[in-house]
Amino acid sequence: MLEVGPAAVDRALRPEKLVEILRRAFREGAVQPLRHHHTIEHGRGAPTTLLLMPAWTKPGGANAYAGVKIVTVSPDNGHKNLPAVMGTYLLLDAETGAPLAAIDGPRLTLWRTAAASALAASYLARRDASKLLVVGAGALAPFLARAHAKTRPIREVRVWNRTPERAARVAAELGAQEGLDARAAADLDEAVAWADIVSSATISSTPLVKGALLKPGSHLDLVGAFTPDMRESDDEAVRRARVFVDIRESALKEAGDIVQALLSGALTPEGIEADLYDLTREKHPGRRSDDEITLFKSVGAAIEDLAAGIAIYEHLAGGR
Repeated sequence: MLEVGPAAVDRALRPEKLVEILRRAFREGAVQPLRHHHTIEHGRGAPTTLLLMPAWTKPGGANAYAGVKIVTVSPDNGHKNLPAVMGTYLLLDAETGAPLAAIDGPRLTLWRTAAASALAASYLARRDASKLLVVGAGALAPFLARAHAKTRPIREVRVWNRTPERAARVAAELGAQEGLDARAAADLDEAVAWADIVSSATISSTPLVKGALLKPGSHLDLVGAFTPDMRESDDEAVRRARVFVDIRESALKEAGDIVQALLSGALTPEGIEADLYDLTREKHPGRRSDDEITLFKSVGAAIEDLAAGIAIYEHLAGGR
């Protein structure tokens, strides 16, 4: 069995290639049971969330794979100099059950999450979108910027974070490694009004992105807020935008930006126009005009982990 660490994941993947791998995966489909979502109370600060995300390829393919991601999210880990998200992706031979690879879960998640957002943007963002705002300066922030820059002609990047120093570090990294015109944004509201694409990846429980400030033609990419009590955008953002999700069933139950908008009446289930299955299978055209506002809510999908895990394994092992 291969043991694949973060550096090996980085060697195996490229943003533009992974976007196309996910496009094909959603188009072809996979068996994806609803993920297990458990809260671990330990009596010391915020509870830990345990996620179990299984999926396997449909019968009839050249290779039969299965996989499961085991992830923990511990919001207080920053105080202990530990990452908030930890976990492992286990890739299996679906016919024999033999383990093929144990892949670093957080690194795989960063790659596939950013690629899923870029995949959605390939249908929903304006083709000439050149100004990107990244809200949040966690581990996912540079991955989102790189992936969006491979999908649209991004020329300027702004990074906002509650801690300005962290935003400045991410911007400096993007400038040095990707050659992007990236800098920290001091004023979030001003940056939202400036951006063609707003990509938010936080664990905020209160809305950060004000819908009234989104300019015509902008695309809002919501990646954080993975539980019903978290939220990154307000009701006005949902009202003004045409709404899309990665997986409809999961978004209706888990995505705070969707669940809370449904409760307030700002959104109805029918108001969710399409998910990534619909978009990749051309059942929905995506963006229809240059002046409309689009919103994509991602909660993460096991099919994305499986597709990325297979790509990593076949690159490193030369397939089977």
